Amino acid sequence: MRSLSALAERTSLLRLLGRLDEAFEVANEALRLTRFTGDRKDNVTARLRRAQVLQFQGKLPEAESEMTAVIEDAATHEWTRIEAFARQHRGKVHFDAGDLASALIDFKAAVFLREKHNAPADQMEASLTSVLVVESMLAESMMQTLPISGRIVRDS
Repeated sequence: MRSLSALAERTSLLRLLGRLDEAFEVANEALRLTRFTGDRKDNVTARLRRAQVLQFQGKLPEAESEMTAVIEDAATHEWTRIEAFARQHRGKVHFDAGDLASALIDFKAAVFLREKHNAPADQMEASLTSVLVVESMLAESMMQTLPISGRIVRDS
């Protein structure tokens, strides 16, 4: 039997290499291992890694469902770092699916949770950048739907 940390690392590496079917198999192996060890936190993080693989496979509804369950578990147990990470990644799933409003909700929640636990600057920056990008895209789409008479025209 392999160690959980080795399986987690292998899942991530295979995902990054684009070997998604293998990554999914290893993620499932890690998930099975966490069920034997009985550690709830390890189980939640293994489910999150598997959900990321599902996202990369383009199985967005399955990834969203798994990440939602992870968020609920993390919130219940007050695992703020895991909840923030899951919110950020579920936001990416919503973004990939074209659901910008839901993505924005998750990205803002990730910012709040990361502020709450004093997350490293790079994590805060990722969440804040995600919020800014989605807000910009939403504003642009709103401008395109406004009738010409409702738009403000600025002289150059």
